Amino acid sequence: MRQLTKPQRRIDAAIRIGRLPSRDDDATATGGAIGTAPTSRGLEEPRHVAEAIEPVERAFAFLDLCGFTAFIATHGEHAAVDTLSRFRTLTRELTVRRGVRVGKWLGDGVMIIGVDIGPTIATAAELIARYDGRPLALRGGVAHGKVLIIDGDDYIGRPANLAARLCQTARPGELLAVGYHASVLPTWITVHGTRSVTLRGIGRLSRVQQLGVAADVELPMLAAPASPSGGQPSA
Repeated sequence: MRQLTKPQRRIDAAIRIGRLPSRDDDATATGGAIGTAPTSRGLEEPRHVAEAIEPVERAFAFLDLCGFTAFIATHGEHAAVDTLSRFRTLTRELTVRRGVRVGKWLGDGVMIIGVDIGPTIATAAELIARYDGRPLALRGGVAHGKVLIIDGDDYIGRPANLAARLCQTARPGELLAVGYHASVLPTWITVHGTRSVTLRGIGRLSRVQQLGVAADVELPMLAAPASPSGGQPSA
């Protein structure tokens, strides 16, 4: 029987308890193999996740079209559909480009979800700036924090409620947020000012930030997405 040196014995022991990769890690697992991936969020044994739903960190932006109901009454349903279609198309383009996603459409509004608050703020601010009140203005609210995911696509927690309530109280063209340090905000986003608001179910909040795109920032036309036939991989 081959005698192992002390360092070799330590390495073999580490391999057995999963701290180091073995020589077989690059090979395809066959019958009888047991997983050796290091434990991380989502990979825990069933007994460790059976009793509780762990909260996750998410960022939310709620945005909606101001005066949409009155717009329908004045301009008719076809004009309203065109306006809504433009809003949704622009929303899809920006969320894809910034690595966030549309959580759900809310009639004349949308809930955008990101893992980090920075890209979520960037998406909401650019969307409001690009829409530019033609023919209706957008307004929005952003927040982030820990929430519970229910049924795969519903989010329960204060951050989602806060973002929705901020959107409801925002003025046309406003993006409202609470308590973000300059180091969190994208370099082309500015705090235009602050104001106090009272939010239903939350209460009175002072120094709510009014975020927006800085005055000297250009918004070039968005390039058309590449066609799969042009050599680019399809999504």
